[in-house]
Amino acid sequence: MRTFGVAAPHSLWLAGAVLGALTLGLPLGAAAQQQGGSTQAAVQPLPPGSPMIGRPDNEAAAKLAPVAPPPLPAAADKLPTAKLKLPPGFNIEVYASGMANARSLALGDKGTVFVGSRLVDKVYAIVSKDGKREVKVLASGLYRPNGVAFHDGTLYIAELSKISKIEKVEDVLDNPPKPEVIYDNLPKDEAHGWKFIAVGPHNKLYVPVGQPGNNVLHDEAHGQIRRINLDGSGAEVVALGVRNSVGFDWNPDTKQLYFTDNGRDWLSEDIPNDELNRVTKVGEDFGAPYCYQGNIPDPEFGWGRSCGEFTAPVGLMGPHAAALGMRFYTGSMFPAEYKNVIFVARHGSWNRTNKFGGDIAVVKLNEDGTVKSVEPFLTGFLEDNKYVGRPVDVLLVKDGSLLVSDDWNGAVYRIGYDKDKVAAQ
Repeated sequence: MRTFGVAAPHSLWLAGAVLGALTLGLPLGAAAQQQGGSTQAAVQPLPPGSPMIGRPDNEAAAKLAPVAPPPLPAAADKLPTAKLKLPPGFNIEVYASGMANARSLALGDKGTVFVGSRLVDKVYAIVSKDGKREVKVLASGLYRPNGVAFHDGTLYIAELSKISKIEKVEDVLDNPPKPEVIYDNLPKDEAHGWKFIAVGPHNKLYVPVGQPGNNVLHDEAHGQIRRINLDGSGAEVVALGVRNSVGFDWNPDTKQLYFTDNGRDWLSEDIPNDELNRVTKVGEDFGAPYCYQGNIPDPEFGWGRSCGEFTAPVGLMGPHAAALGMRFYTGSMFPAEYKNVIFVARHGSWNRTNKFGGDIAVVKLNEDGTVKSVEPFLTGFLEDNKYVGRPVDVLLVKDGSLLVSDDWNGAVYRIGYDKDKVAAQ
């Protein structure tokens, strides 16, 4: 078992153009400038970690860049629920709206739904009372508060380089205190710096640290999933070779950790696939940046290495699908065939000519825990190769319904099931 010490220092570059390139997908590169009445192309160096590093020099690739979301959340009556499609018997409705860049989800003991964000500074709380829902700003002034996790009355918030907590949070929603920092030994790299967090078995808080760029040889502080005690002590690495995980959950039967991992960019439009991985022992290495999808040696770093050295994924989630939040379904509302399946939010590709993903997939497992099938479940966010929404996370709530966050529209949807409606058809 490897413990984790002090992370190597990293600079936090926040110049406007650089920040835009990494978070909003605004490409940096060739810039035209006027000199003596003529236009001369001046190639600006890309900042470390830019998603545009490694882009092939061809006409098709030159058209591809991260997709910037709308600057404001959509009005409730403009949300795309009428375009979204589900299997027979399922229905979808707006749960709450008006939350800019709504991302990761967590559920409180009293039914409060907590919502993190990546591009704004806020964590939201959705409160239900007397049949109505209200959105409150729980915390602001934070930096990339993407990750939220709730455990024993306490909300944990993961920013770019630190984790904080608010104790007895559901008792102080109207007058919350400033979050208390419990762990700040995280790199400050913007690339893949946003965090997903969750509390797993044995009361440990799990947090991923992605590679500081598209495909790089990194130091020991990156490319991993760590876990810490709930007071921030006892940090250790539980998985290595992780490029960028933004979602994980534990198998309700085996208690093994499953996590999504995004494959590298610019290898091709169709490979590598994003991965669904399973941790069977502490310290397993899943290959990045030497091997992707279990069988593709990296053309730059795979020389002298073999994919057989690493743990292969249990399933593939599609090329550049941006598989993010995932949860095992343990509720009782949905039909029996959905018991213990995994619902995965695929945010959708940006570096493919024909975009892929932009949906919620249902993953069914074999008895040995490997993937039996991956099928679209909630579709319609991708229309005519353009996004009308982008799902980020899923969350099972107490009545057995499933919530879905959409950072494109700043909303959370609710998926329910009506067996009587199916019987009547």
